Parts: sequence; C-alpha cells; structure tokens
Amino acid sequence: MRILVVEDEVKTADYLHKGLSESGYSVDVAHDGLAGQQRISDEHFDLIILDVMLPGMNGWQLLQFIRSRWQTPVLFLTARDAVEYRVKGLELGADDYLVKPFSYVELLARVRTLLRRGPPRETQLFGVGDLSLDLVQHRAMRQGQRIHLTNKEFALLHLLISRENEVLSRTFIASQIWNMNFESDTNVVDVAIRRLRAKVDDPWPHRLIHTVRGMGYMLGLEP
Repeated sequence: MRILVVEDEVKTADYLHKGLSESGYSVDVAHDGLAGQQRISDEHFDLIILDVMLPGMNGWQLLQFIRSRWQTPVLFLTARDAVEYRVKGLELGADDYLVKPFSYVELLARVRTLLRRGPPRETQLFGVGDLSLDLVQHRAMRQGQRIHLTNKEFALLHLLISRENEVLSRTFIASQIWNMNFESDTNVVDVAIRRLRAKVDDPWPHRLIHTVRGMGYMLGLEP
C-alpha cells in the first residue's frame, strides 16, 4: 500500500514517514501543496494524509483537485480543531479528520480502517461533448456513430478522456500506454495521437483532442 504524506512541518513529516514505513507501508512525502499535486497527478497512491495549512496550495484546494479526478481516501491531519474546519473538510470530500497533536496509535488505526474499505469502483462511462466511452462494452461513440479503435487507441482515448481538460506530457502518455520511458523527442506518441484523431476528430467539425505546444496533449471542448 502506498501512502502520500503532504505536510510542511518537517519533523511531523519525518515522524509519519518513519512510523508508517515501520508499519509496513510505502510512504512518500511532499512538503507543499503544489509538490503534492504533482505527485498525485503522476503516481498512484492508496491513501493521502493531508495537512490544511500548506504553502503553494492549501489543503482545501488540494482536496478539491483530488476529488475532481479521483476517489482516493484522504485523511486530514491538522492543528485546526474547530468544528467548522472539520465540517468543511468532510463536506469537501475528506474521509477522516485527525487533530494535532495526535496519538500515532490512533492515526495508524484510522489509516488501516480507510485502507480496508478497498478501492472505489472505477467510473465505467465517460463523456465529453458528443463523445462517449463505455469501458464495460469497450465502445467509443460520437454523435451516435460507433468509432472502431484498436486496443492501444482505446487505452489512449481512455487516458485522455479520464483526465479531461488536463494537459498530459508525451512522456507521461508513453509511460501509461506503453509502460516505457521514451525519449522526449520520440514521435511514437505523436503518431498514435494522429491516428486517434483520424478516427475521433477528423470526421466531425469540432475537434476534441488538442495539442498544447511545448507541453503535450489534452482532450476537452475548445480550450
């Protein structure tokens, strides 16, 4: 099980890293909100332990970012113990809320409880504009017409549509679809995107797959 600790207090972060590692978990640490956002975007975690008062991006904002894309369990760990803060955290989608100073035994019990709940069911149906993707039936449709895709094209479209309006780098796409780290100047991803566009975009007047110059690709309505 992988846990990400987003905590700007170095002593607290080190304490959590040591304790959770000794308890058998794989633990990563980010010391500010933006670094946490980057780690969450690039990697899979089974649980996120999140402070509220963070530099760069506070815990509320980071939680909203997480919940806009994933249902990863989030445990808030903060010195703010007023009822309104607890309510705000839970309303924004936190799964639990622990106030500093805390007992490590209690923290570990809460971590184990959250992880025992198991992963949430993955979304099976995606839609952007007139494009839909059904994972169960392995079917892509646009304006009611079936789009016939290879397995790799389907996987690429799934990646893009599941991160709607998010710019994905060529390196990230390559690692997710081909499980390889291609050099940044390779045209493998560009060729795959071009083939996918020929099926998903070219027959229709409005493009959904966009090139973001110098950064990568995104799928969404006109940026």
